[in-house]
Amino acid sequence: MKTISGFRFRISDRRRHPLSARTLLLLMIAMAVFGAPLAAVGQQAGKIPRIGFLANNAPTHSPGVARIWDGIWQGLREHGWVEGHNIIIESRFSEGRFERFPGFAAELVRLNVDLIVASTAPAIRAAKEATTTIPIVMVGVDDPVGLGFVASLARPGGNITGVTHLPGEGFAAKRLQLLKETVPTASRVAALINPANPDHRPLSRELQVAAEALKLKLQILQAQTAEELESAFEAAARERASAVYVLTDPMFFRHRTRILELAATSWLPAMYFSRVHVEEGGLMSYGVDPVDHYRRIGAYIDKILKGANPATLPVEQPTKFELVINLRTAKALGLALPQSILIRADHVIQ
Repeated sequence: MKTISGFRFRISDRRRHPLSARTLLLLMIAMAVFGAPLAAVGQQAGKIPRIGFLANNAPTHSPGVARIWDGIWQGLREHGWVEGHNIIIESRFSEGRFERFPGFAAELVRLNVDLIVASTAPAIRAAKEATTTIPIVMVGVDDPVGLGFVASLARPGGNITGVTHLPGEGFAAKRLQLLKETVPTASRVAALINPANPDHRPLSRELQVAAEALKLKLQILQAQTAEELESAFEAAARERASAVYVLTDPMFFRHRTRILELAATSWLPAMYFSRVHVEEGGLMSYGVDPVDHYRRIGAYIDKILKGANPATLPVEQPTKFELVINLRTAKALGLALPQSILIRADHVIQ
């Protein structure tokens, strides 16, 4: 048995081995030219690909999360991949505990999966540190270049590619502008951040610049655990914040019920990152269409399993966004929503 750049060939006589020396040489040249990743090239006949998923919440977490996973399955089906039929899925969920991701990533590497899908920055970082050879498809991250996951969006350069959560610089400012337009009397806005989330450092700086342009005072609230959420909202009340801006974060999503309760009892209008928050009682959200966002990773999985090199697959930015408003919550807060906001809303919950 010979091993050449990760491919194993059994050397035998011509009758038992169909590959001629010329064919073998051409295969080796093709590998050198195209630089295909060892873990993904030319799935052997009869071998069912195994994909590892690193994510925060399982589909059973909530109806909103279930819809997101429906988007993933839809994206796979669009390219002919069906779990249990021609693909095997190994899923690992942190349930809001980032410290579990490194162990999960190492476990997937030991299982020798063909590809890892990592959702959110902590999961992507854990996968990146666990392997430099297994292709990684990232999703749910704001700034993959700034976080060092890829060299550039056009040419990622390593074993990571995928889709970003934000269309680029200025999107956080757009959310803040919509919140200000919804609450025109606001003079002070509290931004809820998780200091353990590496995405939040650059976004906090962007929000500070945007707040100055909108003549708003920005108060930073930090919460790294669910227990710190209450003290964060107490700080907002002490400083007489007029509204709250909640940044995208797995822990904030998992404990969104508590955040919604704290915003309601503090009488604070809030801008969220997911329509799930609004469906469950939040005032408003502006962000990517989550089902469409996660559906798009199916194309990356398909290309890589068929031999594409993640280093040369451009990272995609989202193009489909939605503004969601909850009129019941606005009424409970005694907030008269401007017509300009209602007209632009993609979904209005009565």
